[in-house]
Formats: sequence, structure tokens, C-alpha cells
Amino acid sequence: MANILIAEDEKHMQNIISEYMHMAGHTCFPADDGVDALMLLKSTPMDLMILDIMMPHIDGFSVCKMAREMSNLPIIMLTAKDNETDKLRGYEYGADDYMTKPFSPKILLAKANALLRRASVSSADTLSAGKITILPASHKVFLDGAEITLTHKEYELLYFFMSNPEQIFSREQLLNRIWGYDFEGNTRTIDTHIKTLRRKLGSEGTHIVTLIRSGYKFEA
Repeated sequence: MANILIAEDEKHMQNIISEYMHMAGHTCFPADDGVDALMLLKSTPMDLMILDIMMPHIDGFSVCKMAREMSNLPIIMLTAKDNETDKLRGYEYGADDYMTKPFSPKILLAKANALLRRASVSSADTLSAGKITILPASHKVFLDGAEITLTHKEYELLYFFMSNPEQIFSREQLLNRIWGYDFEGNTRTIDTHIKTLRRKLGSEGTHIVTLIRSGYKFEA
């Protein structure tokens, strides 16, 4: 199945999460702090990371930001606060989803499996628009021939837009398509991700057009 990194300093919580992931056939790699998590990411191929925000030595936000420099693996962040600012900060650093403590391990497992399924979907076709090229089979994105690094959700947004050019999508529709109906955040998440996606695409970011009171579309 999948290799899942569980970065959680509370041993009891770490064990509960590991137990549910194991029951689904996944292999778990526990990390007690941010340093251990980054070392595991460097040494072992991971398919998904469950990342607590409040950890010793290096906090979850910093781990998330550094992880994004190494990999585009899906990241679910855990927080003890139902704080919108924390969630938006996590999404800016590249988190794909959030769970607020206390939470249901069954829901966490369902979210993990959903992200893993989406990450594994591949296609032999190449998508191109302007100077942007996507190789869906390897989840690689090239800008004028040079590979660029996108977070998992940034990639999914770009792939969805380029697969549906000229179609208008509301923020709610994008949330449902990319994050799923059980997403705990709000529509500002879409704006944050599109802002960073445009920045990474440079001048090609103008393909993603904002329509006031309507949403977004991709102009090919």
C-alpha cells in the first residue's frame, strides 16, 4: 500500500493514528519531532505525511515548508486549535488538508486514502498551454522546458484547469472537486492556492483568470 510518515510528538496519538493506518494496509514511519520527520523524508520514499503543528525542535509549519522543497507528497496537518489563520498559513506552506483535534481516526484515514487515490491517478497524455506542459503520468510540470515544483494541491488545481479550459468554476466547485465535500476550510483556501500557483507560473499565470463574483477559468 502506502508509506505514511506520522510526525506527532504525543505518543498516544501517534499510536492511534498508526493503528488505523496499519489496519488499512499502510506502512507507518513515526517521527517524534520535526527533526526526525525531515530525516525520514530524506532517507525514505514517502507517499503521504500526517503532520502535527505543535512539535519540539522544529514546528509543523517549518517542516511543511521544508518538505515542499523535497517532495510534492500529500500532507495532512493536525492542529489543536480551530484557528483559520493557522489553516491558511498551513495551506500557504503547502498543506493539502487539515484535521482539528480531537478528531475521528476513521475520518483521518478516509482523508488519507482519498489523497493517496488522487495522487496515484495518472495518464499517458501530455497537457500543454502556452509555455506550460504537464506530464500527468509522473505529475511533473514544466515551464518553458524547465521543471517547476508545485505542491500536491497546486498540481491538482493546474491539472484540473488545463483539463477543462475555458470553463468557469466557482470557488465552491473547485473546493469540492479538489479538496472534497468533507473539507473543513473555506473558499479563501482557493484564492491562496491560486495566488501561489500564479506566482510559480510567472507570466504564464495569466492563463488563470479571475471572474468577479463567478470564480476562475483557465484561458488556453
